[in-house]
Amino acid sequence: MTRWITIAVGVIGLAVGAFFVMDRPQLPLNPIGAANAQETPDISQIEDMQIGNPDAPVTVIEYASYTCPHCGRFHTGPYKQLKADYIDTGKINFVYREVYFDRFGLWASAVARCAGPVGFFGITDLLYENQSEWTRAGGGDPTAIVNEIRKIGRVAGLGKDELEACLQDETKLRTLVAWFQHNAEQDNVDSTPTFVINGKKYANMSYDRMSEIIDEAAGS
Repeated sequence: MTRWITIAVGVIGLAVGAFFVMDRPQLPLNPIGAANAQETPDISQIEDMQIGNPDAPVTVIEYASYTCPHCGRFHTGPYKQLKADYIDTGKINFVYREVYFDRFGLWASAVARCAGPVGFFGITDLLYENQSEWTRAGGGDPTAIVNEIRKIGRVAGLGKDELEACLQDETKLRTLVAWFQHNAEQDNVDSTPTFVINGKKYANMSYDRMSEIIDEAAGS
């Protein structure tokens, strides 16, 4: 089903991670609560995670949530074909931008980014491959879920202290929320997955249709 963006008004530091207060449906929102007003986060420090050929004639941006089932199906299916046909061959530059529907997606993003640009897509693959397990851990218990996300980070080679530093970096989490909100407003993103191909927005689609659009954009 299509999921509309519901974004939180606050990122709260924690014992098990940070979490969103889910109470407002519109964009844009200030992720910093009025009672704890701080300077606007500097989103320029957040790096776009990209793979492929940065000089390719076609750039495909995917907006996705780690907790979105449709995104999971894309990454465990069509994405693999996209990677083989277009990313690994240098025909496109692929950019992955996180969408935060909930605290769990934010935690997953924090762990994926903890691995840096080199390890980001490997952890992203693990998160999607195991999505049905970690998102339902403990019947939806936040502590159980964040522990499963930690396990994925450790499988990918991240150390315990490194993981905790990333999960509890409140400044970074606030900045990620502001970065997401800026991008989502700029590209009019209201569901996931959303694709922006050479500046034009598309909803979820079949791989055959995406391939046609990419080929047309490349002038093939």
